Amino acid sequence: MSSATINKIKLLPVSKQQEVADFVEFLVGKYLTTDRDSSSVEKQRIQMMGRYKGKIQMSDDFNETPDDFQKYL
Repeated sequence: MSSATINKIKLLPVSKQQEVADFVEFLVGKYLTTDRDSSSVEKQRIQMMGRYKGKIQMSDDFNETPDDFQKYL
């Protein structure tokens, strides 16, 4: 992080600096996972794929504009 960004953070009130710190912790938890954790997350994603296949149906006219909105086109 650049020193200019750090200086800007230091200009914020203490409560806002804490918000920045909390957000950084959130990002660290979201993006910096261990290899074991990332493979576990990937495995969960793969298991979720296709889970709802055949359970969700869309009407044949899904892409058609409803009559109520024709005047806006």
